[in-house]
Amino acid sequence: MHSRTRAKSDTIVAIATPSGRGGVGVIRISGSDLRAFAERLTGRELQPRMAALATVRDGGGNALDQVIALYFQAPASYTGEDVIELQGHGGPAVMQALLARCLTLGCRLARAGEFTERAYLNDKLDLVEAEAVADLIDAASVEAVKSAARSLAGEFSARVHALVAQLTDLRMHVEACIDFPEEEIDPADRQIQQTKLQQIRADWDTLARQAKQGAVLREGLTVALIGRPNVGKSSLLNCLAGDDIAIVTPIAGTTRDQVRATIHLEGVPIHLIDTAGLRDTDDVLERIGMERTWAAVKSASAALLICEAGEVMGAAEAQIAAKLPVGLPIAWVYNKIDLFGRPHGGQNNEGGVVSLPLSAMTGEGVDALRAWLLKAAGWTPTGEGVFMARQRHLVALQQVKTHLDAADLVGSQFELFAEELRLAQHALSSITGEFTPDDLLGEIFGKFCIGK
Repeated sequence: MHSRTRAKSDTIVAIATPSGRGGVGVIRISGSDLRAFAERLTGRELQPRMAALATVRDGGGNALDQVIALYFQAPASYTGEDVIELQGHGGPAVMQALLARCLTLGCRLARAGEFTERAYLNDKLDLVEAEAVADLIDAASVEAVKSAARSLAGEFSARVHALVAQLTDLRMHVEACIDFPEEEIDPADRQIQQTKLQQIRADWDTLARQAKQGAVLREGLTVALIGRPNVGKSSLLNCLAGDDIAIVTPIAGTTRDQVRATIHLEGVPIHLIDTAGLRDTDDVLERIGMERTWAAVKSASAALLICEAGEVMGAAEAQIAAKLPVGLPIAWVYNKIDLFGRPHGGQNNEGGVVSLPLSAMTGEGVDALRAWLLKAAGWTPTGEGVFMARQRHLVALQQVKTHLDAADLVGSQFELFAEELRLAQHALSSITGEFTPDDLLGEIFGKFCIGK
């Protein structure tokens, strides 16, 4: 079990805005009792939550920058400690000068994610909400923003806590049966326990479905476009991306290295990798490109095997298909239907293989491909709100299901029943951070940006 301990009292500082030039740059400081520090830094006494115009000077009294200074007194701050934010002019040199002055006055540089880690350790956020901070910053679509915002607002955590409360209630009922073995268990009690268990399983199913959809919004799908040279892989990438990202020529072997693009379908990020054409060749550069093609396939979550619509998938395509990883979702794309007169007709399943006739040039049939990509990503829009979720959340939820299923099987064996419920509650509580090892915390917050 991870027991939250209050963050260290040393004072940390970081530039909270991106590097580069900007109209405004922000320096963030967090620590214990920063009133005196604030006065040394700004030359004036700061009042909580009152913006103040101040001049920050170096050790020799020379002005570094005129800033807007904000002081947030503990515990009413982001980290739960005293927090100072300086809004200065956003030039890199100015920001570095302000940062250096803070370091001279006794601050140390903050680690990645340390401000949010302190917020978690000081009970300002639970672990799901803390992770949602990073997800909101990284969100690349409006749908992802809404999903992360729901998690940050506590909706995901509230659902987890509600399920924990249901498990606690059921465990109390079962433990009472264990503590008083001499009492004959009323069949009605057994029925109540089963009814409560089935309700928990139903609520778990809804939560897991929403979390899985949130994970799709966060992770998306990585798709490798593969096939022989000149079948239109680069043209299809450009068509899906809506821009001339890849070079397209009639010359076989034009694509020597990977070209990547990310598109968003219903808010789901689809990471496309255009690869070098696969064929027998003595060209050293082409061979290197093909090696990278197979490396891309290994890292992909799905693949589009492309040939021309006027051809039948032949020996070359069969050889390529045979080398693809087992279980990898694959669509066989018949491109250039505008040249060969083949109707697009949407998705065709031929012998269990998904076939997608289309034209990368005119866009015919591409909507069917987009639909297949969303299905391969696992996106099934239901109209209900989803929560931004991570792989560790899905793993924990799967562990919960395993223990709930086991509890259902043991039935009236109360000791085993109670133990499975305890393990289910333990797995569920790990999501919000009640039971979390310290090494996991380091991994989570280490992926945050500096200053957050």
